[in-house]
Amino acid sequence: MKKGAKRKAASQKQEENEVKASQESQKENLKPLPKAKRAKTSKPQSQPVFFEDKRNLEDLWKAAFPVGTEWDQLDSVYQFNWNFSNLEDAFEEGGKLYGKRVYLFGCTEPQLVPYKGENKVICIPVVVAIVSPFPPSDKIGINSVQREAEEIVSMKQMKMDWVPYIPLEKRDSQVDRLIFQIFILSCTQRRVALKQMKIDRLKKYEYCLPYFYQPLKEDELEQSTEVQIIFPAEPKPVFCEFDWELDELEEFTDKLIEADELDKDQKNAFKEAVKEKVREAKKANRQAREARKKALEEMSQETKAAFENMRFYKFYPVQTQDTPDVSNVKAPFINRYYGKAHEIL
Repeated sequence: MKKGAKRKAASQKQEENEVKASQESQKENLKPLPKAKRAKTSKPQSQPVFFEDKRNLEDLWKAAFPVGTEWDQLDSVYQFNWNFSNLEDAFEEGGKLYGKRVYLFGCTEPQLVPYKGENKVICIPVVVAIVSPFPPSDKIGINSVQREAEEIVSMKQMKMDWVPYIPLEKRDSQVDRLIFQIFILSCTQRRVALKQMKIDRLKKYEYCLPYFYQPLKEDELEQSTEVQIIFPAEPKPVFCEFDWELDELEEFTDKLIEADELDKDQKNAFKEAVKEKVREAKKANRQAREARKKALEEMSQETKAAFENMRFYKFYPVQTQDTPDVSNVKAPFINRYYGKAHEIL
């Protein structure tokens, strides 16, 4: 091949290579650019907007389930904007509950109180605070005038339990890192399921009382010499109380017959029923004393000190312009298990 032809072929090959390189470059330029990585936004340090105007423990009294309140009365409890700032202040520095482990339960007390110029029966919410290093009890008492016998059942059976209360300012924190000092008695029974509930089960909630057993002192039941008698007589049952220390059975029975409360033909059967009730009550009292004695013998000094230092505080709502005046109906009595509060606030 002549030199001129060789140079021409080489030049043509170079041009082809340049065109090819140019096309490859264009293809690269047409590829979509990689997406930019989204910058991580830092979590705002300020509290959520909806907490800004609320006090830190403002909903504490509502969180504590009002044990023993009839379901159809629950809405009436919250018809007023009750103020429990006294309960909130008790957890502040210098307050009676500051820095302590506290267990809270709610209850209600229907009372005749003045409101807007007239007296009305109002379902007043009350909060009971127990200062204790451990839960005061894991049981609930079920009792009423209509029930023949008292029941002591586990809280879980009634869908109740002590759960930690998280103050508003800490609700955006990691729960597992919090140290809980406030516990509330909570109930997970849904009101929408009540329609399918049997009447006996439904009524149990209305007869519930938070249970407490103080092993360092005798229970009122251990000291009692009275028994409740329900005798299935005709035409109507006999309801009465018999005190085996104060009442003489023969005389007691005769008085019932004279008052037409008991038929003469049922006298002996009634007396036997009373004797059986007395035997059961004495046995129960004896077993309770023995159980308490054994519990004390096995109790550590630390636990004993905890029971000795346990304190009960009863909080009523603070008087405001929008709520009824409850100042004249405050009472230290909590219930038959807890007895009286050490202090009313």
